[in-house]
Amino acid sequence: MKRVLTLVAASVLTINTASAAFSLDSRYVDNDNDLVADIPTDKSKLKDPSTLIFAYTPVEDPAVYADVWSGFLEHMEKVTGKKVKFFPVQSNAAQIEAMRAGRLHVAGFNTGSNPLAVACAGFRPFTMMAAKDGSFGYEMEIITYPNSGIDSPSDIKGKKLAFTSQTSNSGFKAPSAILKADFDLVAERDFEPVFSGKHDNSILGVAHKDYPAAAVANSVLKRMISRDVVNESQIKSIYKSQTFPTTGYGVANNLTPELQAKIKEAFFTFNWEGSKLQKEFSKEGQFLPITFKSEWEVIRKIDTANGVSYTCK
Repeated sequence: MKRVLTLVAASVLTINTASAAFSLDSRYVDNDNDLVADIPTDKSKLKDPSTLIFAYTPVEDPAVYADVWSGFLEHMEKVTGKKVKFFPVQSNAAQIEAMRAGRLHVAGFNTGSNPLAVACAGFRPFTMMAAKDGSFGYEMEIITYPNSGIDSPSDIKGKKLAFTSQTSNSGFKAPSAILKADFDLVAERDFEPVFSGKHDNSILGVAHKDYPAAAVANSVLKRMISRDVVNESQIKSIYKSQTFPTTGYGVANNLTPELQAKIKEAFFTFNWEGSKLQKEFSKEGQFLPITFKSEWEVIRKIDTANGVSYTCK
C-alpha cells in the first residue's frame, strides 16, 4: 500500500504540492490559509436560521439514515435551540449545490466530495467519526463475486469495473489513481467504466452478478453485511487500499460564529452509548476534531494525481 502512496505523491511533486493546487471559489476568502472559507466579517452576510438543515452523504439509501441520525439531531436541537431537519439528498452533486445555494447548513460530506464542497460551497469540516481509541477511516476495496474469473486487479483488463460517482474517493478517485500507478490500467483504454451512482448499488450489483467488479468503501460493505443486505459469501475482495479519512462533518461558512460554535458543541458532547449512531456505526464511539488541511492532504494529492480540478458553476 505504501508504494501506491509514493507513486501518487511523486506525481504531485512535479507540480509543486496538492495544497498549492487547491483553491477556493472567488466568492470565498481564506486569510488564515487553512484551506477553508473564512467566516464573513460583514455581519449582513451572516445567517442565523431558525431551522437547521442537516444532510448525510448519500452513500446508501437516505431513508435508512433519517432514522439513524434522529437521536443525534434531537441532541443538536437541545444544544443549539434550533429545529433541525434531516435532508435526504440523492447525490453528492445535489448535496454540494444545496449548501452552495444556502439550503443546507450542517452536513457530512463523503471523503471524495469534501474538497469540492470546501472549494465550491464554503463547507467548513471540523470532525469525523472515530473509534474510542482515536483510530478512524476506511479502505477502498475492489470486489468481485466468487468464480468470476477475476482474482486480482490485473484481471479487470478487458472487462467492466463499476465506480460509484466521480466525486467519490473510494468509488472513483483512489481506484483510478491506484489502478494506473500499480497495475497500468486506465479506464476506457484497458477496461470499461460504469457508474452505479452509490456504493450500495455497486455492492448489490456485484452480489447479484450485474457487475463483474466494483470499487467501493469497505465501511459501507461491512454495514450492508451486518444488516444482511448482502451475504459475505457473495463477495470476494481482490484489493484493499491504505486507510483513508472517512466522512467529514461541518458547517456552511456563513452561519454566525456563535451558531457554528453551538453546532460544534453538539457534535463533541453527543453521548454515543446506546444511540442509533452507535448501533449503525458499531466501530465508532466519538466525533474526533480534524482539519481539512491536515486529514485531507492525501485526498488532495490523489485528486492532483488524477488531474482533478474544482470547477464551481
